[in-house]
Amino acid sequence: MTTAPPAAPTVARVTETTQTRTAPSGSGGARSPEYRLAMDALGGLRQDLFDDAFACRPLPLMATDGPLTRRLSGKPQWYAARLPHAVVMTLAVIALFGGSVAAGTMDGPVALVSGLVCAAPVLATLVRPVGAFWMSMAATPVVAVLDGNLGEWPWQPGAFICHLTVLVIVAIRTRPRTAAWMWALTAAYAFLVETLIGDGEFNTSAPMLVLSALALLMVAVRHVRREARQEVTAQRTVTAHERSRRTLLEERTTIARELHDVVAHHMSVVAIQAEAAPYRVENPPEELERAFATIRENAVAALTELRRVLGVVRAEDYEAPDAPQPTLADLDALLANVRDAGLTVDKAVTGAVRELPPGVELSAYRIVQEALSNTLRHAPGAGARVEVSYVLGGLGLRIVNGPMPEPSLVKPSPGAGHGITGMRERVSMLNGEMTAGQADDGGYEVAVFLPVTAVSEGDA
Repeated sequence: MTTAPPAAPTVARVTETTQTRTAPSGSGGARSPEYRLAMDALGGLRQDLFDDAFACRPLPLMATDGPLTRRLSGKPQWYAARLPHAVVMTLAVIALFGGSVAAGTMDGPVALVSGLVCAAPVLATLVRPVGAFWMSMAATPVVAVLDGNLGEWPWQPGAFICHLTVLVIVAIRTRPRTAAWMWALTAAYAFLVETLIGDGEFNTSAPMLVLSALALLMVAVRHVRREARQEVTAQRTVTAHERSRRTLLEERTTIARELHDVVAHHMSVVAIQAEAAPYRVENPPEELERAFATIRENAVAALTELRRVLGVVRAEDYEAPDAPQPTLADLDALLANVRDAGLTVDKAVTGAVRELPPGVELSAYRIVQEALSNTLRHAPGAGARVEVSYVLGGLGLRIVNGPMPEPSLVKPSPGAGHGITGMRERVSMLNGEMTAGQADDGGYEVAVFLPVTAVSEGDA
């Protein structure tokens, strides 16, 4: 009596487990692997032989870039490109002949109709390959009825030639899975006919199934070899592309290292000379000391930026400086720097100032920096204006400078155009828009719009 109470919960747990594992057949739950495999197979059958079965798919011309056909020209090459069509038409004539003269009991018109029924599916493979298979399946009993002789069953000689030819041509024009479905339906038809009607004097099912299986196997091997060859060619192309890309990256790395060494050396010399220059002059003016201090600060800043961008190519264990990347909040310091260098620049900000994505902030800062640097190089003595517009869909920038005053003691420095190219690359990376060109007053104008996707409160 003491063991009875625990028995009930145990039975309940077993029953509950059994009910959990047993799903109703119509519940739509997880299906068994066998069921999913069967559904996938039926889906493949429907896709290969039923969906758009009679769609028009003309037989393409044969490529004439082979080792033999490429030597031809003119009419011979034209005929060579149409060789597959000629072969199909020849096989259709053979099927016509086989269907017409194989049975001596048929009279002339019936024999001709039988031959045409055998030839039509073969010709149909030129334009409707899958439809030609169904035509061949339908032609088999029709030819048997027209012959009226069950000596060779279920495929009469003409129907035998027709169906075997259609199977091979359609298999060549489609894929191995389609060929497998066609052979399976052919075997099912032979089994059904023999079950319902019985054998004739000479059963043609075994020859048909054996010959068609061998032929379709050869076609499938051809398909596999061709796909393997194409995959190897594609892999070789990818490998060659990656090799050339790696070579290009190695060349760029070498150039970057040389650039780092050369520019870093000269900028270091500039910084040292700028720091020592005031001590070489007795009682230097304050403006001269401030100018040399600005030169040194710019040289040190350039060295820091150069090491941050190019230092990573010097060694794998290089550690970038911990200083953050500049943003639009640092724009005033940039403008103060270029003012110390002698450029008169004004700034105007419109719209509600807000924090933008780091990539947009950095690109905007670099674009303004490069545009003002171009002004210093190409239009010394000219004034500039920087306009920053915070709009609903993004950020607008406009950097414009006036014409260089005449006469000018400072000559413009030549440039290679890399500054504009770099700005365009930054704008393109952010899917923005940029225009750069001469202004109406003879100066230069750079206008940029950088889109910024609005983030909703729910996403945030």
